[in-house]
Amino acid sequence: MGLFLEEKQHFKLPNAELIYIPNCFSKQKSNDYFNTIKTETNWQHDDITVFGKTYKQPRLTALFGDSDLSYSYSNIVMHPEPFSSSLKHIKKEVERISNHNFNTLLINLYRDGNDSNGWHADNEKELGQNPIIASVSFGETRPFHFKHKRIKKQRHKLNLEHGSLLIMKGEMQHFWKHQIAKTKKEIGERINLTFRTIESIKKQKTEIPQSRF
Repeated sequence: MGLFLEEKQHFKLPNAELIYIPNCFSKQKSNDYFNTIKTETNWQHDDITVFGKTYKQPRLTALFGDSDLSYSYSNIVMHPEPFSSSLKHIKKEVERISNHNFNTLLINLYRDGNDSNGWHADNEKELGQNPIIASVSFGETRPFHFKHKRIKKQRHKLNLEHGSLLIMKGEMQHFWKHQIAKTKKEIGERINLTFRTIESIKKQKTEIPQSRF
């Protein structure tokens, strides 16, 4: 099921809330940010193990943060670098729009249609309960698929455009999965910035755990 969008759309779905802004950044700013981030970033190409098999992750990544808190997923542990000037400007704008402060940024570089990100949820312990995730896209438009874990009819697609901002809120990371699928189409590069708020595991252990369901 596709969602046909205009400027700043707000969607309330079962166990999820999304805000999508197609033209959050102007075309010129988006072009400049894409070129700057691609050039300045120390990209990683990590090994990932799935079902006992190890292979190169189908995209390049980098982690930035306000602190030294690491971020872990799929048996990969990443340690942050300080935010660059450009990333600070983007972060400030995203925080203003979302009314939420972020301390960590995971960047993905999709080099072509062979690069992807399989079905997953951003529900790592470091992100806490019901995390807010803000996703900025620069470069090639890629479809963002997301589906409810329990309600089969709840399947959607958004085309994440150059300069767009997607904010995921509520219980989405506990009840939904999302992906950027491979495509056989000849497409260019895409850089995706996902802003997160990482909490220390020590702090989380002092809090009373809440059920996800």
